[in-house]
Amino acid sequence: MGAPYPESTLHGNSGKLLAYTRPIRRSLVIRVQHTLLLLSLSLLGACATSPPEQPENICEIFREKSDWFDDTEDATERWGTPAHVTMAMMYQESSFKEDARPPMQYFLWIIPTGRASTAFGYAQAKDETWEDYQNETGNGWADRDDFADAIDFMGWFTSKSQKINGVSKWDAYNQYLNYHEGWGGFRRGTYRQKNWLPPVARKVDERAKRYAMQMHSCRDELSSSWF
Repeated sequence: MGAPYPESTLHGNSGKLLAYTRPIRRSLVIRVQHTLLLLSLSLLGACATSPPEQPENICEIFREKSDWFDDTEDATERWGTPAHVTMAMMYQESSFKEDARPPMQYFLWIIPTGRASTAFGYAQAKDETWEDYQNETGNGWADRDDFADAIDFMGWFTSKSQKINGVSKWDAYNQYLNYHEGWGGFRRGTYRQKNWLPPVARKVDERAKRYAMQMHSCRDELSSSWF
């Protein structure tokens, strides 16, 4: 008994079927790739750490982000600078934004010419200062957009400000001037030529004092094991 369909007919139908399904496969691949891209972007967004909702209250900051409390406690134990000082300085520098950078500068308000400095992250640490921190502490894997690393960096910096310039770790005003101008700049008094800077340092000092009072009211709660 012969084949139900001539061989030439089978080959012809097979070719038409392949020609028909090929664009369908391409369309499915494109859709899958598009879906994976959207999923990757959403996961990246989910991993980003948003700033605290109530940054003016350090108790609320740590209630919202309990791991930040642990990180600041670790930095304080290691370097001796109280949390209310480093947190007040960090708020001034980045508003607790993990990817904060100086604004882009423009020529003729149109052509971008780069940023004012390489400052980046929670602590707004510059490339060269961050590298010094990594080398001196052995923390080569530290990232400026990681809160634990950033707060540890600020503890390291304020500790060196005390050693180099004799500034108390509890003195938020002069610690911030050191932080902004650098140790050499502070010694030379460069902040005196910047009329806008001392008021900013006073603002940091006032916030640090408020943070200290707030911490006094909630430290036991934050330190409790259940929290």
